[in-house]
Amino acid sequence: MTTSRPTTVVAHVVMALLTVITLAGVRYLGTDLWQIFAAAGAAVLLHVGAVVSHRWAGYAIAAVAMLVLVTTPDLGWSPTMLPSAVFFPVALWRLSGRVSVRSSVVALGVAVLGIVLTELVAWARLPADAQGWTRLAEGGLLMLVVGGVWFAALLGRRRHEAGRRAESERLAAAVADERAGIRRDLHDVIAHTVTVMVARIEAAAVTTADPATRRELGDIAEAGRDAHQGLRAMLATLAPRADTRPISLDVLPDLVASAASPLHAVTFAEVGERRPLSLSAEVAAVRTAQEGITNALRHLEPPVEVTVLLRWSPDEVLVEVRDDGGEGRRGTGSHGTGLMGIEERVRTAGGTLSIDDGDDGWVLRARLPTKEST
Repeated sequence: MTTSRPTTVVAHVVMALLTVITLAGVRYLGTDLWQIFAAAGAAVLLHVGAVVSHRWAGYAIAAVAMLVLVTTPDLGWSPTMLPSAVFFPVALWRLSGRVSVRSSVVALGVAVLGIVLTELVAWARLPADAQGWTRLAEGGLLMLVVGGVWFAALLGRRRHEAGRRAESERLAAAVADERAGIRRDLHDVIAHTVTVMVARIEAAAVTTADPATRRELGDIAEAGRDAHQGLRAMLATLAPRADTRPISLDVLPDLVASAASPLHAVTFAEVGERRPLSLSAEVAAVRTAQEGITNALRHLEPPVEVTVLLRWSPDEVLVEVRDDGGEGRRGTGSHGTGLMGIEERVRTAGGTLSIDDGDDGWVLRARLPTKEST
């Protein structure tokens, strides 16, 4: 809704020079000097009003200037022919592009009223032998000009607002994506690590013979569980997203080994010929195994046996995490959002997720398509 400063300066200079030439011409034709000064003063007001026309005060100044031109005794020509008069529709355009639609309608009404007044005054000054249709033609043309300027200003403002909304939405989406990425990192890395750490501390507490050490390790494990609960509460404030960061299936053996302890027998097996997966499918496979291990260690009383299996076929890979149920379920409060996130990952990769929960343990299965099947 704005023009560059150099262009604006050039426009003001050119219109001012043309106005000076015009006033010099009408002075030469015999117009009184005070009329020339009145028209020149109105021209100055029009330039000033155009500069500050983004506010109502500027538009009011331009309107007063046009009123001076209209009410000044006959200059021998229409006041709208003064070159600087072009800044009145400019003022209307700038103001209408910044205020509300209702306020812009008021500004348009002022312009229409000014046109009506201009033509009425001009009609009253017409010589007896002059044709009145010329006034109607000029009035109609001026109505078209101010109406077109006003409508263009509204369209320009709507485009500007649409662009601003799109930018706001883009920024909001970027922030949401970043928050979701942080959530994924915390859940998939930190939460898993804390769970494994607590499980190994509990195993150490069971195997130690020193009662004081056992109590100390128990306190540490309890603090770790509290930290995990606090982390889950924080994760609840962050929205999930499908993460496609580069993660390789090669990390699975180390992931399984890191979760093992004297009370947690976690093993890994791979059957069949490994086939290429899409990036999203590979991420989903690793995170499914990770989530299954984390849930087993967190929700089951040790000792616990967990098996992670990759079974390959030409069309898909089956990721299966199976536990033996341990010594029973542990009261760990409400379930987190990990399984929902895994389901989202698997679905995004074109696969399916199933959960079998029985008396002898539970099984998490993700079936993911290979590249050969897509």
